[in-house]
Amino acid sequence: MTQNQADVAHTSQTAQKATQEQNAWEAQLQLGFARAFDASRLLQRSHHGPLRVQKALYPEGPDVCHAVIIHPPGGIVGGDRLQIQVSCATGSHALISTPGAAKWYKSLGQASHQAVQLELAAGSMLEWLPQETIVFDAAQVDMLQEVRLQADAQYLGAEILCFGRQASGERFTQGSLSQRTRIWRDQQLLWSEQGQLQAGSAAMHSLLGLRGHTVSATLLAAGRLPDAAQMLALREAMQQLCDDQEPGAAVGASVSKNVLVARYLGDSSEAARAWVQLVWQHLRPIMCGKAAQIPRIWQT
Repeated sequence: MTQNQADVAHTSQTAQKATQEQNAWEAQLQLGFARAFDASRLLQRSHHGPLRVQKALYPEGPDVCHAVIIHPPGGIVGGDRLQIQVSCATGSHALISTPGAAKWYKSLGQASHQAVQLELAAGSMLEWLPQETIVFDAAQVDMLQEVRLQADAQYLGAEILCFGRQASGERFTQGSLSQRTRIWRDQQLLWSEQGQLQAGSAAMHSLLGLRGHTVSATLLAAGRLPDAAQMLALREAMQQLCDDQEPGAAVGASVSKNVLVARYLGDSSEAARAWVQLVWQHLRPIMCGKAAQIPRIWQT
């Protein structure tokens, strides 16, 4: 490359970076669920910027309120800051999902941020079940999730991370992902984990990291948890799913400090989704006495 070409490339990149910074979004969404008139209802809904929620849905009847969070731009770019706050009052039960995969685009220098704060009062339950997150090559992502439970409140949440766009042959060779997750019950810290993954680093291939895989999934549950026999059945079902759909994947589940932690590591977003659904279908009847019915939005 000549000096002139290098100067042109640098100028172009600088212009793209300036445009990305100008187009960065600040978005907040606040949702409040409560029990009223013999149903779980979405009684509080406020937003600023491009975060919305569709109308409350009741595919299971009035006991569980389903809500779908929408991010109209369709992707998250460098400099974007998303903040989601959800509260569930006593006796309410909510299930929150998304209409499709979240896309974290290439950054030209600035990190993108997402902070999720979930507050659950005694006797409430929240199921946090977004669809997968695709981390594009050169994305710089910072994610924080705080779950605060009171008394016997119950939480079940899942996350799927896809590094690079596998269908396009893209790998995650540049960029980074920073992630922090904490679960509290009555001011006591039950679960805390954090990770920093640098694209192209040894952690991408380490036995303590991604082991060379491109898709990871985690499901956390706090509340009424499986007994020993039910845990055995869950592990056997997870392994059978891997044997059938993706023999090279690794799965596991354990209970630590009254939190169930289940993990998937492989190379297929479809297998990861099937795994999340399977674990959810095993846990939901135990936690709330209701069979897991796949949300229609997952099938569109």
